[in-house]
Amino acid sequence: MTKVIIDTDIGVDDAFAIAYAAGYLDIIGITTVFGNVPVEQAVKNAKLFCEKINLGTKIYRGCSRPLAIEPAPPGTKVHGEDGLGGVFSNPHDSHAEDAISFIIDSIKSNPGEITLILIGPLTNISVALNQAPEIAELVKQVVIMGGAYGTHGHSGNSTPFAEFNFWKDPHAADQVLSSALPVTIVPLDVTHQVLITGKEIRDTGNELFTSIADFYLQYSLKEEGFEGMALHDSLAVSYLLNPEWFDTVESSLRVVTEGICIGQSLLKPKYRATRVDPFANLKSQQICLDVDVNEVKKHFLNALANNF
Repeated sequence: MTKVIIDTDIGVDDAFAIAYAAGYLDIIGITTVFGNVPVEQAVKNAKLFCEKINLGTKIYRGCSRPLAIEPAPPGTKVHGEDGLGGVFSNPHDSHAEDAISFIIDSIKSNPGEITLILIGPLTNISVALNQAPEIAELVKQVVIMGGAYGTHGHSGNSTPFAEFNFWKDPHAADQVLSSALPVTIVPLDVTHQVLITGKEIRDTGNELFTSIADFYLQYSLKEEGFEGMALHDSLAVSYLLNPEWFDTVESSLRVVTEGICIGQSLLKPKYRATRVDPFANLKSQQICLDVDVNEVKKHFLNALANNF
C-alpha cells in the first residue's frame, strides 16, 4: 500500500478526499495548513473527521500564514465557519506536533517511498524545502490539487486568473512547482468536470458525508443554481489511484506572485523565443488537463457507499 502524507486546509472537499484515500492508501500522517480555515481550526477539523471515520492517523500543525503576502480571508462562505458545514460540535483542541519536522523526517527516513498529496496552500512543503532542500530528490511523488490552465475555460475560482490554493500563497506555489520535486498537478481544468449532486451523495446512504456536504451544496444552489459540488481535492487521490483515467501534458511551471494576476498558474509557452525566459532550466512536471468523468465518479461514490 502506498505511503502518503496528506497536507490539507481541511474543508468539506478535503474531508471527502481524506475519506476516499483512507480506503486505499497508507496515510502515515495528516499535516494541516491555513486556507479554507485558520490552521488552528484545520487541526481541530482533522482530529474530529478522523475520529468520525475511525482513522487513527496522527495530525500535525503547519503554517498559519503565507510566505510573503498578507493572508486572505478563509473560505468560510463555501465551507461554513468551522470548515465542515457547522454540523458537529468539536471537542478537540488545536495542539499538534510540528508539520514541517514531520514532513522532513518522514521523507528522509523513507527515501523513495513517500507520496505527498497536497490539497491546500503549498506553504508547508515550501518551508520544508527551504529547511531541507535534499528532500526534493527523496520524495516518490507529489500530487497537487491546484492551479488552472484554461482548458474548457477554467482559469480561476478565487479571481478570474487564480485558483484558491495557489492564490492563498502564490510564492509557495511558485517555489514548489519550479523545484526538483516530481510533481503532478490536478487543476480546475479537470476538477470542475467532475461534479456530484446532492442526490448522488445522499444515495450513498452515508449520513456523515451527507451532513457535512449540506452547507456546501446549499451555497452552490444559491450561487450557481445547482445543488452539487466539484470533487476538487478527491481528484488528487483519484489520480494517484488510477492515473490512466487522466490525460496529461508535460511542461515546466510557474506561478505569478504579484499584480492583478497574482496566483495565476502558467505553462511554459511553446515555440516562442524571448530575451528573458522565466522557465529556463526548470524541471518538466505533469499537468492533468482531461479526465474520464464517469470512471472517477463511479469509483468515488462506490468508496463512499462501501468503505465506511
